[in-house]
This record gives sequence, C-alpha cells and structure tokens, in this order.
Amino acid sequence: MLDAKFIRDNAKLIKKAMSTRKDDWDVDTFMVLDEKRRKTISKVEALQAKRNDASKSIGQLMAQGQTEEAEVAKKAVRDVNEEIAQHESAMKHLEEETARYLSMAPNLPDESVPVGNDETDNVEVRRVGTPPTFDFEPQAHWDLGPALGIIDFERGVKLAQAKFVVLSGDGARLERALMNFMLEEHHKAGFMEWWPPSLANTESLFATGNLPKFADDLYKIVDHELYLIPTAEVPLTNLHRDEVLEGSRLPYRYCAFSQCFREEAGAAGRDTRGMIRVHQFDKVEMVKFATPETSMDELESMTHQAEHVLEELGLAYRTIVLCTGDMGFASAKTYDIEVWLPSYGEYKEISSCSNCRDFQARRANIKYRDPSQFKGSRYVHTLNGSGLAIGRTFAAVIENYQQEDGSVVIPEVLRPYMGGQELIVAPA
Repeated sequence: MLDAKFIRDNAKLIKKAMSTRKDDWDVDTFMVLDEKRRKTISKVEALQAKRNDASKSIGQLMAQGQTEEAEVAKKAVRDVNEEIAQHESAMKHLEEETARYLSMAPNLPDESVPVGNDETDNVEVRRVGTPPTFDFEPQAHWDLGPALGIIDFERGVKLAQAKFVVLSGDGARLERALMNFMLEEHHKAGFMEWWPPSLANTESLFATGNLPKFADDLYKIVDHELYLIPTAEVPLTNLHRDEVLEGSRLPYRYCAFSQCFREEAGAAGRDTRGMIRVHQFDKVEMVKFATPETSMDELESMTHQAEHVLEELGLAYRTIVLCTGDMGFASAKTYDIEVWLPSYGEYKEISSCSNCRDFQARRANIKYRDPSQFKGSRYVHTLNGSGLAIGRTFAAVIENYQQEDGSVVIPEVLRPYMGGQELIVAPA
C-alpha cells in the first residue's frame, strides 16, 4: 500500500507512475476522497471541542445557581452530540471508502525499471545455456507424459475438472524429487524452511495485495473467510504481520513448499494444453525481509538463487526485467526467469522474483527497529520469488531430456532423490 501523505505531496509523480504502469488508478479521485475525509475529521474535532466547552459550563452554571442557563447548555450539548454522531457516521464511511480506494493503488515502479506498455517491452538481462537439438521430432510434455504413464489429464478432469492433473508412478516421484532438490538447494543458501497452511484468511491476502483487487483469481471456502493460497508467498510474508523485527538480524530468508490454487480468471485461452497453466500446482517459494538499503541487492541474489536451480538441472533459460506496463500489482521491480520448452519452441516463465519494497509491509504492518541506526521503527522491505514452479520444471525436464525411444533421462542432481534411478521409461 502506498503512503497517503506521500501521494498528497507527490501527486504528479504518482500520476506519471500510474500512466507508465498502464493502470487506471486515479490520483484525483483519491485526493477528493481524502480531502472530504480530512475535512469531516476536522469538523468532528471542532464539534467535540465545542461540546467539551459547553459541558464545562454546565458545572459552572449549576454551581452559581443558574439552573435555567444550565438547562440551555445541556440542550446545546445534546444537539452537538447529535451533530457529532451524524458527522462521525459520514467520517467512518469516508475513511472506509478512502482506505478501499487506496488499497487498489499498485506499487510504484523502481526508477531502474524500463518504461513500456506490455510484455513486448520487457528487457532481456541474460541468457544461459543452449537449448537442446534433437535428431528426431521431440514430443510435447502433454503427449510424452501420458505415453510414459506419468501424467494423466483425463483422470484430473474425472477427479476435479479441466486444468487439474494427476501424476503417477515415476511422475509422482519426479515431482517429489524436484521439491526436495529445490528445498535442499535453498537450505544450502541459508533459507529457513517452513511448512505453512494451504488456507489463508482475508487479512493475510490483503497484506500481500491479493485482496481486494484479485478476488476473482482466488478459490474461497464457502461460508468461511478463508481462501486456498495462490502461493506460499502469502503465509510466509504474513508470518510477521503486526510485528517489529530486529534490524540486526535482517535479512530474513525463508522458503516453503506449497500446493497453490488459482482460478486463473484473467488467463482464459492462454496455455490451454499441458501443465503450464493449471488450477492446482506445486511450488517452492522464497521470501525475504530486508532493510530498504539492501533490498535491491537481495532481489539480485534471490534471482540468482532461482537461476542456480535451473543451472543445476541443466536447463537453458533467460532472465528478463519486466517493464512498467507488465509488472505485478505489488512489485516495485520484477525479474522473470523463462525456461526453454521445446514444445513451444521458446522460453516460458518458470520463476518471478520481485522486490515489493514497503508496499506489503504497510498493508501487513511489518516494521523493524535498529537503535544503532535510527529511533523508533521503520517498515521493512519484502521480496518474493518462485524457486521454482515445480509443475513447469517437471514439464521442462521431461521435454528437454527426452530420448528418441520416448524415454526420459533423469538429471543427475535428481537421481539421489529417486533412489538412483537414471531413466523414466514407458511401462511394459
């Protein structure tokens, strides 16, 4: 969430930022609401002062035996109380409306983010590895997986609905191997592992910016104010909601595996085949809490950590920085990492690493103290990144490591997590 005072003091800057973001959040609308709210607060405070003065006079008049004048003063107090009640009701409504509108404002892009309209204006930062070449016609994972008996799309529909997937046999083992491998790599890099709930409350989803703006993308539990999490970013970030952290211990580096659930309401018609865009998927997430001075460096190291996983798996990838028109709601700067998928003949997103600065911390009220540097407390900066999306990694592994006979070579780093198995072959 943006700071209201900062918006009031920097209206032109905010307008420019919203324009580069291609977002229709209107500064003028906020300013009108905020001004009405502030005027109503001032009016209530003035009436309260008037009531207090009148109340004091009642005692004085009674002490002086001026009963009739005291009764007039009492009536005046009652009248003022009624007026205060009316204005307080208006004030509450304005405060709620102003807060709601403020909560819909996206984060401001960092000055290092390239200005652009959409994904075509994203800027490639680096490209690592060489996509494999095949002397046969490679299969897409949505054909290769079922042929190997490790992916079952039909049973996913049978058990749930379209865009749900069932993995079996070596497919289930490969998914689990990827999870364990990723978590161990992050553990080596100093990330503390958590195992959070798969459900989150409204406060948690508001804190990370998923609510209220993206309610249509979430699965809500009927008759409960609980939602299936879209990513472990939600519970990991909210571990410290309404807390003050010790600055000397920052940065905190957390990771977690979770099953993630998304309606994908805004992605109709995109990536309809395979495991690239489904309603339920596995992911290992990284989250950091950092000081404002170090958060951009922490973003770089988080991005390199996600890249490291791909390098260990021997998968070709490229890293891009998202332009202003393609950034996520809560992000100030985002790197997307895209893995090579032969089925598409191009790179597809497999990780997104973002620095949210103090945007989420304001919504979640997460601060830190460092008496050696400053008095009081300040908002932390939060960061999050996929490390990695396991389903997409699964697809990339079997497509890039497929053999002409339809088998799949298991990357060496995953073999210890699969009992030394080197090859996935179709059942006899």
